[in-house]
Amino acid sequence: MAEQHDHQHDHDHEPAGDAAQPVKVVGEEPDLSKGTARPITVFGNPVLHREVKDVTAFDGELSALIDDMFQSMYAAEGVGLAANQIGVDLKVFVYDCPDDEGVRHIGHVINPVLEELPAGSRRVLDDGNEGCLSVPTAYAELPRPDYAAVTGVDKDGNPIRVEGTGFFARCLQHETDHLYGFLYIDKLSKRDRKDALRQMAEGTPRYATVPNA
Repeated sequence: MAEQHDHQHDHDHEPAGDAAQPVKVVGEEPDLSKGTARPITVFGNPVLHREVKDVTAFDGELSALIDDMFQSMYAAEGVGLAANQIGVDLKVFVYDCPDDEGVRHIGHVINPVLEELPAGSRRVLDDGNEGCLSVPTAYAELPRPDYAAVTGVDKDGNPIRVEGTGFFARCLQHETDHLYGFLYIDKLSKRDRKDALRQMAEGTPRYATVPNA
């Protein structure tokens, strides 16, 4: 997922919320001496438009993929990245994303499943802008629940549960959607989707992408 964007000014890569910098970190920063940044697959690439495979092998190759994903996300100045966004057909995503209180969340989830909101809970929607590294230079307003929880496993196969609010909740939903073959523009009205694709066509990505054949 791309960082938050305000159409009233240039994209300045500031964290969400009023805080200038996150004041707390939840999770562990990746070892940036490992991994290699890969180019980002973009809208139209078949791997982005179908559900990808569950991870079944928890080995060094998986750890190396996660290292590459963090490097790729940072190179593209994103806050979340799914494996199919670098062309890998596996259910993995990584994130380094602030919530609306400025808390910085870092980690990865393998074989994620988005929890249903509890029955009877108050459904509060956040109608903020959303962007995607695979739809470069485009942003659109998309209402999403302001709370999300994802269950899955870590790179060692241990069960994990990650929950978030605000912008981080948006990130968890966005990245899980990717692994089931959905881009955020698939949730837009026809008019807004067309506008997002126009923004993409007219813009120039600031990071390496894979041209579609």
